[in-house]
Amino acid sequence: MGMKKTVYLAGGCFWGCQKYFDLIPGVTETQVGYANGPTENPSYEDVKHDSGHAETVRVVYDAEKLPLEALLEKYFAVIDPTSVNRQGGDAGIQYRTGIYYTDPADEGVIRAALRELAKRYAAPIAVECLPLQNFYPAEEYHQKYLEKHPGGYCHIHFD
Repeated sequence: MGMKKTVYLAGGCFWGCQKYFDLIPGVTETQVGYANGPTENPSYEDVKHDSGHAETVRVVYDAEKLPLEALLEKYFAVIDPTSVNRQGGDAGIQYRTGIYYTDPADEGVIRAALRELAKRYAAPIAVECLPLQNFYPAEEYHQKYLEKHPGGYCHIHFD
C-alpha cells in the first residue's frame, strides 16, 4: 500500500481536472471542491459569482509510485501556468491555478518545480503555491462529473 499523500490542485474547471487525475497511475482518490476562499461552505453558485474560492481537486496519491514532482509535471501539462484567473474558455477567480499543500515539507518541492517551470515560459508564472486554508467538497453532482456526463464540457482534451 505505498505512502499515501494528499495535495490540492486548482487547474481551471474541476470536471476535466478530476477526470485527468483519475487516469494517472498512482493517484488513488480524487474529490472536487472549493479551496482557499474567504467564506465557509460555498455553493457552486457562490463560487461562480466570485466568492473567491478556487475550483480545486483533492488528489490522494501513492508517493512511492508517483512522487509529487511527477504529479506536478502531469498537472503542468494541462494548465496554462501563465494565465491569470482563466483556463481555456473559463474566466474568473475560481479558475485560478494553484497548488495548495497540507504538508509543509511539500512546499520546497512545489517551489522548485515552479522555478523549473518558469524557465519554459517568457511570461511570469501565475500558479499559486500556498498552504491549504480550507477545502469544501463540491456538491455531489460535480463529483466525477464527466463519468456521469460523457461528452460534457471539458477544457482538457483527452486523446
